[in-house]
Amino acid sequence: MSYMPTMLTIRLDDDLAALLERACKESGRSRSELVRDALRRQLQLLRFEVLRQKIMPFAEARGLLTDEDIFRDLT
Repeated sequence: MSYMPTMLTIRLDDDLAALLERACKESGRSRSELVRDALRRQLQLLRFEVLRQKIMPFAEARGLLTDEDIFRDLT
């Protein structure tokens, strides 16, 4: 995949910066890699939450009120 990288500057408090540095050392990954991965995961989670809110009325109308209800009906 070819892309033109976008630069982003963020400010981290000392505690978060220390956590990031420790995660980098433990994983052997760069700060950029870890931050990109964390951002990607968070954006996917937010998208999931938005979609979930959109389908909830339809699920509730069918009696699907919990995750267990959905898993039960899918298996």
